[in-house]
Amino acid sequence: MQKAIRIQTNGKGLILITNELNQQLEAFSGNGLLNLFITHTSCSLLIQENADPTARADLEEFFDRLAPEHQSWHRHTLEGPDDTTSHLKAALTQTSLNIPIINGKMALGTWQGVYLFEHRNASHQREIILSLLPL
Repeated sequence: MQKAIRIQTNGKGLILITNELNQQLEAFSGNGLLNLFITHTSCSLLIQENADPTARADLEEFFDRLAPEHQSWHRHTLEGPDDTTSHLKAALTQTSLNIPIINGKMALGTWQGVYLFEHRNASHQREIILSLLPL
C-alpha cells in the first residue's frame, strides 16, 4: 500500500495524527513496516508523548526558544518572520518516520503518539506519503 493523506493545520504547533494513521491501516491485518514521509520543508513528523498536554506545550515552547523569529541574522524571510525558523525546526526534527506494524496496528508505546509538527504561523494543508511494506 502506498497513498498520500492530507492534514489541515491551523498554524504552529503539534497536531496528533495517530487516529488518521490508524484509519488508513484498518484494512491491513498483518505485520509490516509503515514509512511516513512529509513532502514539505517547514513542518516535520515526530513520535512523542500523547497523554499529558503539558509535554506538548513544553516541546513547542522549547523549539520557539531554540529558533526565535525576528532575528537580525535571518535572511530567508520572503514568506514572513517564521520562514527561516520553520526550516531550522524542520532540520532539527524528522521528515520521515518508520513504525513497525504488528497484527495491523502501529507498535507504539503506551504513551506515544504520532504528530505532524507545523512550524509555520499560518494554516497549511500538508501532505504525508504512507508506504506500508508487508513482512
